[in-house]
Amino acid sequence: MSRIPDPDAYFAEVVDKYSEHVNPYLAKLLAFAGFGVEVYGEGCYIEDHEGRRYLDCLGGYGTFALGHRHPKVVEAVKHQLDSLGMSGKAFFSKPAADLAAELARIAPAGLQYTFFSNSGTEAVEAALKFAKVATGRSRIISTIGGYHGKTLGALATTGREKYRKRVEPLMPGVEFIPFGDTAAAVAAIDDQTAAFIVEPIQGEGGIHVPPDGYLRAIREACDRTGALMIADEVQTCIGRTGAMFGCDHEGVAPDIMTLAKQLGGGVMPIGATMGTADVWQKVFSENPLMHTSTFGGNPLACSAGLAAVRVVQDEDLVARSRDRGALMLELLRETQTRHTDLVSDVRGKGLMIGVEFAMDEVGELTVAQMLKRGMCAAYTLNNPRVIRLEPPLIISEEEVRKAVEILDGALTETSELLAMLA
Repeated sequence: MSRIPDPDAYFAEVVDKYSEHVNPYLAKLLAFAGFGVEVYGEGCYIEDHEGRRYLDCLGGYGTFALGHRHPKVVEAVKHQLDSLGMSGKAFFSKPAADLAAELARIAPAGLQYTFFSNSGTEAVEAALKFAKVATGRSRIISTIGGYHGKTLGALATTGREKYRKRVEPLMPGVEFIPFGDTAAAVAAIDDQTAAFIVEPIQGEGGIHVPPDGYLRAIREACDRTGALMIADEVQTCIGRTGAMFGCDHEGVAPDIMTLAKQLGGGVMPIGATMGTADVWQKVFSENPLMHTSTFGGNPLACSAGLAAVRVVQDEDLVARSRDRGALMLELLRETQTRHTDLVSDVRGKGLMIGVEFAMDEVGELTVAQMLKRGMCAAYTLNNPRVIRLEPPLIISEEEVRKAVEILDGALTETSELLAMLA
């Protein structure tokens, strides 16, 4: 049953306002794909204006690690709002101090300090700036297919020309090499390199898991040359991959690490750039205001972040991500054997999983079919052949099986549609 008295009028009003005042082209795309208006979220589910419930396996591109409106995160934000919402900026802030201390406790060794912002792309902007200041160098190495954001600095390191071409020239000095190619990475890092920025697992590039030893080799090459290693953990942090951080799988400690998405517990937006004492000394010792953010580190976001990190630990969600992810991968690979004409690969770690199709545009058709069956997913921005599955870490075994069953049915109908069109 819908929570909205007149769902049709409600939908029409929202679409009309999108078309007139937000983005008419996005409005057409969402309406064509069959997406309604989201009105309610709880746990692993989103409800639309017509009262239809969807198992959320898109998860806000990884934002909803704790599901929608986790009660402990909501409670923390409400409690903070009773005393102070935004920061006056001239004073110390206990929520920022508490979250920074907790992140330093659980992060890879040496990442002692945190600069707070509002999003992943802002966290990357800070990381690139800090690397340049700390090294006095300007050369940045990134990876083909890598995704680091769409602001101008972050976009310069995002490895898909489609997003860069129309706004060039971007930040100079960026070089792209193949992701997962250890020899290419080691060869590229030299004494002119400020930083190598890399995702422990490529997200928007198509959920690509690098070979064992890849991150360690980058770490060693940076140590030899004085370059800094930036681990972009915006999508892989806080339990998503079956480890607290993606680089934990290899026991690697970067010089700078970026966090966002699930750090806000699915309730508040927050970005974070962590770094070593050496990086912070070189960046901030001469000018403590070298880099600032009006809303970054605000009490509401930091209260949400601290609650989210504690929930992940208290509910053992890292292990749950690992176990549920292993089950989902197993079931998806069984499904692949029934649809070898459509599905070319299934891969991932924890609850960060990609399903790759053998043909273009099949992903879009399959997403639409899943939506009809009550599940939300999407393809990756840098590789439309890959559907990402990033459900909440609280997902049950029954819901994992339900998700795979829905995908199986969607693939069957997609195959039938393609046969009709042939």
